[in-house]
Amino acid sequence: MIIGIDIRDLKLAETGQRTTLEETCRQFKSGAYSNHTFHFFDTSLPVYSGRNKALLLLSHLQMQFWKQVTLPFKAWRKKCDILFCNDYFTPLVTPGFKTVQVFHDAFFFEYPQHYNRIWLVMFKLLALPAARRCKYVVVPTNYARERVHHFTRIPKEKLVTIFEGPKTFPVTDTATALPAQLQGAQNCRYILHVGVMEKRKNLPALIKAYKMLLNEGYTGYKLVLVGKGSGKTHSDSAGEVAELIKILQLEQHVLVPGYLTNEELAHAYAHADMYVFPSVNEGFGIPVLEAFRFNLPVLVANNTCLPEVGGDAVLTFNPFDEKDICNKIKLVIDTPALKEQLQLKGKERLALFSWEKAAAELFEVFKMAVA
Repeated sequence: MIIGIDIRDLKLAETGQRTTLEETCRQFKSGAYSNHTFHFFDTSLPVYSGRNKALLLLSHLQMQFWKQVTLPFKAWRKKCDILFCNDYFTPLVTPGFKTVQVFHDAFFFEYPQHYNRIWLVMFKLLALPAARRCKYVVVPTNYARERVHHFTRIPKEKLVTIFEGPKTFPVTDTATALPAQLQGAQNCRYILHVGVMEKRKNLPALIKAYKMLLNEGYTGYKLVLVGKGSGKTHSDSAGEVAELIKILQLEQHVLVPGYLTNEELAHAYAHADMYVFPSVNEGFGIPVLEAFRFNLPVLVANNTCLPEVGGDAVLTFNPFDEKDICNKIKLVIDTPALKEQLQLKGKERLALFSWEKAAAELFEVFKMAVA
């Protein structure tokens, strides 16, 4: 087969969507698929990611010109059998090739107020019709499959669940000192969260639960929130997080190092005592697997896809109840046997997820689409 992959999104994406595309490309560039031809299509134009409304509009239009004109022309010229897009949008016109795309979640439908109105219009007028014409739409969990089907009415037989894997971290000596951004957590235990600071991540609840933890005498622990705001007007919670830390007088206890490189992030995981994920909505939740990778006990919200991904290897809590979050953290701290059990089950659970497996399943979808 001749397969085209749209990699323009690597110029813009920073979180799980970027990880998914990077890891998928890494697998398809390996020798396992040497009998097939892959073309990785990118644009030579820069992609704007600021907040200027005029430039954002221009960027949206530029992106749609890429998706609807340039990309299908490139795929046609290279005689592709399949064009794969990882970022919700595929071409409406597909001369000579089939399309497969990814819907990572149903957030466009669940949180329309968090998105630019022009972007939503483009999504409804272009992305949805193109998705319905795709041979298959890949989703990362069965929960996401149900939600996408509910909102789009795309037949379930066209929605294929392919589980993701953990980020590939560079080989590094994680036993060395923490990077400069995390020096405040050196030589102490800390609770870790990694992710973009959006409202659905529910970080204020975690901060309040941590304050309760301190008030109950667990002063030997700090809280580390790795990540930065999304920059989106209606969904960014970085300001709210900073204000709450100030109000609760936690400036010396809560560290917000911002965005970390993969090597720095590996250090952050390696030195953590546990990982807590209070999100109220996820499409998959790659940090759960990353925490398993670094042998951390993992605590997650008891909703959406997180129990599906974590299985029996995670301890769940009610994300809307700060006291429950606090109590579950205390339970892990006070019960070494439980902590060891979660670590062991995390290793076992992680073995079920890999990018090699994900790429192999995606390639089978390509074959079905061509057939």
